[in-house]
Amino acid sequence: MTQPTPLTDLQALTHNRARADASALFLQEAARDEIEDRVAMVNKSFSSAGIVAAFPEVWQGRSGAAQVVGEAETLPFSQGEHDLLIHSLGLHWANDPVGQLIQCRRALRPDGLLLAVALGGQTLHELRACLAEAEIAETGGLSPRVAPMAEVRDLGALLQRAGLALPVADTVPLRVQYQSMWHLMRDLRAMGENNALSARSRIPPRPRILKRAADIYATTFPGDDDGIIASFELIVLTGWAPDDTQQKPLRPGSAQARLADALRTDETSLPD
Repeated sequence: MTQPTPLTDLQALTHNRARADASALFLQEAARDEIEDRVAMVNKSFSSAGIVAAFPEVWQGRSGAAQVVGEAETLPFSQGEHDLLIHSLGLHWANDPVGQLIQCRRALRPDGLLLAVALGGQTLHELRACLAEAEIAETGGLSPRVAPMAEVRDLGALLQRAGLALPVADTVPLRVQYQSMWHLMRDLRAMGENNALSARSRIPPRPRILKRAADIYATTFPGDDDGIIASFELIVLTGWAPDDTQQKPLRPGSAQARLADALRTDETSLPD
């Protein structure tokens, strides 16, 4: 049976990551800072952390004795090795994101914490729309230029599929101003986030398509001082390795008090 083509060309992704400029990794740094803030708010001490990072150097000097590893389809963690696992801004390129979370779940000790950050569906929605409009107008067709990214609801469901308890998914929106679409595209290349889709066209887009897209962008999504706005969305996933000490939802119908009594109000039955 023919295997389906993976979403991400991992060889191209590795090539893109290798060309990245360390001075342009502000999204990786934003994800790291968000994770560090959330770990600091957890009322629990962690003794052994593992970190999966697209750019491990972003975590240098910030992670103590943590085991920091790069992106890989098979993560080099032993079962029950850590009580804290971090997956930092690489999940959106994974061909098997639920598999990545399952591997993290296996590497956690009971009541261990997983924090994962991925780029979400609102990321670069302006760029996607402008490129699509320009290409359809110029050629009558459409090529995948920007990776499709999951919505928060979809990524949250992956936590449950991976067997994690107390799953939570929320978003951190970021709006960045650029001088033009050309500056945005150069920045994406510098941060290693340019096109690595398996289905991408190997032929560079025609100059007139990019010129038209840049004009549409400047008109439709203006920023201050004749610049443009680009949106990025960090989706933060939180889950715990199951443990008997964790809170569990009550059985439906097992409540011992009425909500109306707690609110000190009258309960009115609705008509049939």
